[in-house]
Amino acid sequence: MSLNWSLLLALLAGAGSEGAHPSRLAHTYSIVAYDGESKTMGVAVQSHWFSVGSIVGWTQAGVGAVATQSFVKVDYGPAGLEGMASGEAPHVLLQRLVSEDEGRDVRQVAYVDASGRVSAHTGSKCIRYACDAQGRGFSVQANMMLKSTVCQAMKAAFEESKGSLARRLLAALEAAEGEGGDIRGRQSAALKVVNADKPQHPWQGVVADLRVDDHIEPLQELKRLLGVSEAYDAMNQGDLAIEHQKLDEALAYYRQAESMLPGRLEPRFWHAVQLASTGRLERSLPIFREVFSKESNWLELAKRLVEVGLLPDDPKVIGAIAAQGRQ
Repeated sequence: MSLNWSLLLALLAGAGSEGAHPSRLAHTYSIVAYDGESKTMGVAVQSHWFSVGSIVGWTQAGVGAVATQSFVKVDYGPAGLEGMASGEAPHVLLQRLVSEDEGRDVRQVAYVDASGRVSAHTGSKCIRYACDAQGRGFSVQANMMLKSTVCQAMKAAFEESKGSLARRLLAALEAAEGEGGDIRGRQSAALKVVNADKPQHPWQGVVADLRVDDHIEPLQELKRLLGVSEAYDAMNQGDLAIEHQKLDEALAYYRQAESMLPGRLEPRFWHAVQLASTGRLERSLPIFREVFSKESNWLELAKRLVEVGLLPDDPKVIGAIAAQGRQ
């Protein structure tokens, strides 16, 4: 079919599909992937378009991940997750949805399910350079790229990278940018990772959900946010260890979070709180002193923690902590 402006305007208005969401432009590069070792799956994307994360990437724990881009038909996201949740294989599902789409020639879509099966579609009218490439448990796809080498660079980067799935997804995006990325430049990026195992409740199973809607260097900002997210996850693990009375394990997590966020008062403060609340007051005092010297409101917060049982209701303990604010 020969794409003309009348058809394009119809596509952008959501014509040809009753009740469909209007299409939006998202010429971009992305990756969907499954990691069998960590039993996680996710999607990551970058584009020269505002808030690309709000339309391109879709995930559901225990089900799958989707990237829908080019002249975006958002429906491929919810419909894809619904189909995979019902047991449809990604290649069968995508083939069916594409066959029903009058705008298939300008769409680019990729699916991965919770067992690592992948499928992708790149329409014949996606703007050059457009491509997709698959490997074991993943698919990379791109359109309107500066060079034709983007997909192969992403594929190689993902296959060769180590670490968490989130880090490997980011490596693929960085490889695309290294090849010139979007011909227009860069503006927004997003990354979502969920567990492949079905959670007990719908709101569970999210490992990472990060968006950079508008930034001069969105991948750098996404990488920074991922580091912050990982540090706070370490603090959450520390809290969980405290609940199970694994005090040394908890403190190790807090120290890890501090090392990942140098100069941040939040992890330092809660590290001190846990020391003081588990009978290690003397070890907590130098940390409290450091925190209070930089921001006095943390002292007021420490006093309030007594009211909810997060610090001992012991005048000697609280007096010693409060004295650190006068050093």
